[in-house]
Amino acid sequence: MRTDDFWQLIDRARAGGGGAAGPVAARAVALLAERDAADIVGYAQHQRRVMAASHRADLWGAAYLINGGASDDGFEYFRGWLITQGREVFARAVADPDSLAALPQIRQAALTGEEFEAEQMLTVAEEAYRKATASELPAVPETPYPELGEFWDFDDEEEARRRLPKLAALFVEPPEE
Repeated sequence: MRTDDFWQLIDRARAGGGGAAGPVAARAVALLAERDAADIVGYAQHQRRVMAASHRADLWGAAYLINGGASDDGFEYFRGWLITQGREVFARAVADPDSLAALPQIRQAALTGEEFEAEQMLTVAEEAYRKATASELPAVPETPYPELGEFWDFDDEEEARRRLPKLAALFVEPPEE
């Protein structure tokens, strides 16, 4: 599956659902299950590349600020949620995690404490393959995650302000209601 095909499927899954992660994942499973088995495997391979490309310390720091913490799994699930936001938001967040501060739902979360995770997005290919073929997804070669680079103490408020000033303005010192 090509990059454009992957993101077009995500866009179709997002259509009409208001962007909520659960429904996007369910629609992605349904749409993908309509395709042939090779396309589903291709989706799985591409999703692994997308997850590897977003395995960055600065994005982890953003997830940590936004969600009030982010374990290894929590960071994976945050990136699953980020996929549900579409190609443009995803690419912008990978290039500049502080750009997430411009999203209305992130700004609202500074007031409500809402967390952003979509574990179900990480199993779309497996579920679609099972639905389409009544068998398990064949083994897909692992895409190695890059080294995280410079890791920093996400609880260090000054460091958060320096590295992610827009998000820190929302989550280190949340706005008053």
